[in-house]
Amino acid sequence: MTRERDLGVVYVTGGASGLGAAVVEAVAKAGGTPAVIDIAPPPDEGVAHAVADLSDSSAAEAAVADLVSRVGPPRAVVTAAGTDACGPLAEIDTQTWERVVRVNLFGTAAVVRACLPHLEEVRGTVVTVASTLGLRPAGDATAYCASKFGVVGFTRALAMELAGRVGVTLLVPGGMRTHFFDGRTEQYKPGPDAELNDPADVAQTVLTALRQPVGCEVREMVVATSTEPSWP
Repeated sequence: MTRERDLGVVYVTGGASGLGAAVVEAVAKAGGTPAVIDIAPPPDEGVAHAVADLSDSSAAEAAVADLVSRVGPPRAVVTAAGTDACGPLAEIDTQTWERVVRVNLFGTAAVVRACLPHLEEVRGTVVTVASTLGLRPAGDATAYCASKFGVVGFTRALAMELAGRVGVTLLVPGGMRTHFFDGRTEQYKPGPDAELNDPADVAQTVLTALRQPVGCEVREMVVATSTEPSWP
C-alpha cells in the first residue's frame, strides 16, 4: 500500500519555460493541478496562470492571491523562476544587477511567504530551486551567485523554521538544455560539447520531493550530469 501523497494543486514560478515548464508538465501527467506564476503566460492555454513580474514582491503576493481565488490554495509550491546577468560587476548597471537578486531571491521569498498559510493547513511542501552556482562561485556571475547562495541560505533556514509544519526541499540543479542561455555572448554560453541535463529529468526529481509522505522529507538534492563543470 503506497503512502505517497497526492500532488493536488502545485504553484510553479517560472512555469512558462525551462525547468518550470517541465515541472508543470510533470505535475499534470502525474495527476496534479499545476498553476503558473510567471512574467509570461505558459504555452499551454489550459494551465491556470497569473502573470507577474517576480522582481516586484507585491506583484508576486498578488499573483498568489489571484490563483487561490481561481484555482484553490496550493498543496505545494516550486520556485523555478530565475534570471541572470553575466559580466564583470563594474560593467553591469545597478538596476540590472539588482533585478537578478530580486527575481531569484526576493521573488522566491515573496511567493513562499504568501503560500505559507495555505501550506501549513495541509502540511504541504516547498521546493526552492537554487543552482550549483549557489554552492560554488564563478567569476562574472556575482548577481547570480549572490542570489542563488541566498536561496540556499533562505531554504536551509526555512526548513529549520517550519520543521514539523511544512516540508522544505532545496533543489540544486546543474546546467540544463533550456533557453536560459539565450541572449548571452558566446563566452558565457555552454560550449558545443557541453553535456546538459534535460529539464524533464530534473522535473522528475521535483516530483519525488512532492510525493513524500507527511513527515518524510527530501531536504536537499543536487541534480547534474556526471560531467557538470560547476560540481563538485
